Order: sequence, then structure tokens, then C-alpha cells
Amino acid sequence: MRDELSGIFTPEQSHEDPVRRAQIQMHRPLPKRFYTDVTVEPEDQGFAVKLDGKPVKTPGRNPLQLRTPALAGLVADEWRAQVDVINPATMPITKLSNTAIDAVSQQLDAVAEEILNFAGTDALFYRADTPQELVARQNAAWNPIIEWAAADLGARFILAEGVVHRQQPAESLAAFAAALSRHHEPFSLSSLHVMTTLTGSALLALAVAEGRLTTEEAWALAHVDEDWTEEHWGFDAEAQARRQKRFEEMQAAAQLFHAHRGRD
Repeated sequence: MRDELSGIFTPEQSHEDPVRRAQIQMHRPLPKRFYTDVTVEPEDQGFAVKLDGKPVKTPGRNPLQLRTPALAGLVADEWRAQVDVINPATMPITKLSNTAIDAVSQQLDAVAEEILNFAGTDALFYRADTPQELVARQNAAWNPIIEWAAADLGARFILAEGVVHRQQPAESLAAFAAALSRHHEPFSLSSLHVMTTLTGSALLALAVAEGRLTTEEAWALAHVDEDWTEEHWGFDAEAQARRQKRFEEMQAAAQLFHAHRGRD
């Protein structure tokens, strides 16, 4: 791959706030689009995205090998969508694929452990004690996922009022870890980690992975408190803009997960 691409997918592009990532990118010179054709071709280890016949490599100089033609197609579409310059801020699936190959593949256990740590303090466990309208809304929205975790995963979690930490039963965390182990490979864990950090809930991320929730449903459940606050205290345009950027990241992570696993 040409030197023009060197350094454009940098660690700075992994800032947890997508708005901040966009601000960082605004101050970086972007390479001009230098290729005409973007193709997907089968390789020994999967499918490669090629620019004018030359395979794309990750920032770590590893082959960007994708498991399925569906995922390779999503990555190829991002390269095709570049017009005058190549802007990583508009290529979330490519960036996440790079992360899976260059970083997560080298620390699978650590990434899985971080997701499991989220499960120990999941946002869905901590409930309001007042007002009753919010209490009822949280219960209606979140209790079905708590019940799903108990019935399908064997993970029975303890709920608490307020923000005081409650230690979850070791057997419940072990059951969650067993379910998470079904996704113990770089692309799936990369996607789950992004969805977990964006929603504050490992349960919501796993529910998307397991087909219990759609991306849109999980995103709505992650924002029950925020929506209630806006209904009662007013709309914040800046906060909504940040939320939309985060949702785009959530969508990209879910798309990558399902395409990698060969799902629609």
C-alpha cells in the first residue's frame, strides 16, 4: 500500500469519544484518494480488499484479511465512498477491523476480562429509587434483559438502588464469562468491547451478539435515563449530536460483528 496511507489510522483515532476523534482528525492532513478501483478477492485466509489490485494492509503492516465476503464488502464500500481524500473518520468498520487484527488478536484474554469487568458493574443493575415514573420505566425496559440473562445464560444478577457498588455473585459472573467465551476471537471481541463501552452495559452488548436485541433496541435501552431527563428538563442539541456520533459507532460495531459471523 502506498506511503500516503502511513499513519492515517493512528492510535489517536481510537479515542473513546467519537466527537473528539473527529476533532483530532480535522487537524491532520488527509492523503488524497490515489486509487480508482476497489475490489474484493478471495485469499487463502479469507477475503482481501484491493485498491487497484493491491491488497490493503493494516497500520501494523498485517494483511487486512476478512473472514466473510459480507465483511469484506462493508470494508470495500468504505474505501469506495472516499472521494477526494481518505478520511478515517468515515471508515469505522475498516478502523475496527484494523484494531481486531493488530491489537485485539494479541490480547484476547485481556479484552475479554475488561468486558467481564463491565458485567460486574453493569449499568442495568443500578436503578433509581425516585421518581416512581423513572423507576417504572427502568424496570419495564431493563428487567426483561435481566430475566433473559438468568434464563438463557444462567447468570442471575443482583439489582441495587443508587450508585453504591454491589458485588455480583461469582457464579453469575462465571456464567456470563461462559457465554462471552463463545465469542473469544479478535473480530467478535473487538465489536463487543466497542458496544459495551458505548452503552455502559456488557449485557446489552451480549444481547445484540446473541440476537436477543437489535442494535436500535439496545441503544434505546442504554439511554432510558437520558431520554427521561430530556423529557423533563429539555433537549440538548450538543448532547444529541454526540449521541448520534456514538450511535454510528455502535452501528458499525454491530454490522462488523454480524457480517463477520455470517449473519444478516
